[in-house]
Amino acid sequence: MKVRSKNTLALALACASLAAANAQDRLQYIDLNAEQFTKSEMTRAEIEAAIAAAGAGRVDLFGKRLNGLDLSGLDLSKTILQSTYLNGTNFAGANLDGVALDRAWALKANFENATLKGASLIETQMMDAKLDGADLSGARIVANMSRASLVKARFDGANLARHGRMQAHRATFTSAKLDGSSFKGARAPRAVFEFASLREVDFSGADLSGCAFAGADLTGANVAGANFADADVDSAKLLALHGRDAIVNLEKARNLEHAQRD
Repeated sequence: MKVRSKNTLALALACASLAAANAQDRLQYIDLNAEQFTKSEMTRAEIEAAIAAAGAGRVDLFGKRLNGLDLSGLDLSKTILQSTYLNGTNFAGANLDGVALDRAWALKANFENATLKGASLIETQMMDAKLDGADLSGARIVANMSRASLVKARFDGANLARHGRMQAHRATFTSAKLDGSSFKGARAPRAVFEFASLREVDFSGADLSGCAFAGADLTGANVAGANFADADVDSAKLLALHGRDAIVNLEKARNLEHAQRD
């Protein structure tokens, strides 16, 4: 392993910090203390009543303010949650299979052990959310999950490919904690995992081409059949990897000489 200069490392860290700052800059023009982001216009009882009244039909909650509600354990699979405001909302153990959460705001929301199989999360803002043990298998994910906790979450077969042509519309896990999570067979080209904790993550068979892994910790990850073509592994920890003999295109990863390897 080659040792990079302190100046080069400092520059890489500065660039990553600048990218994070740019994302934060976009938020500074939004008043996150406004009622739109902090209040709810419905109660749990009202949502339960609407679901019961709809029977086999869908409950349209498009654009509703549902911030801070306790919706834990509910079957919400028949709801439409596009463009909703769910900041601090508790979805622990809830059923959100197949639900559209596109362009929803779910800052610091709790999705622990929730099931979101086949759900759609395009341009969804989920920074600082909790998704430990959540099942997002087969979901379409182009969400910002920076600093989120996703320990042992499942993304098996999920599609995390970029939405449209805009660079900002990518699955983003900057500084997120994903230890023990699973991305088996997932499509995640150009997803952002910079400075994320990815210890013992199962990436077997995943398409990780063009992903940003700068500063990430992949210690003990399963990389059998994972495609690393054009992935940026600058300063990443690629230690004690499982299935390293079956890894695909690692030699085509960028900044491989600056990664930590054993």
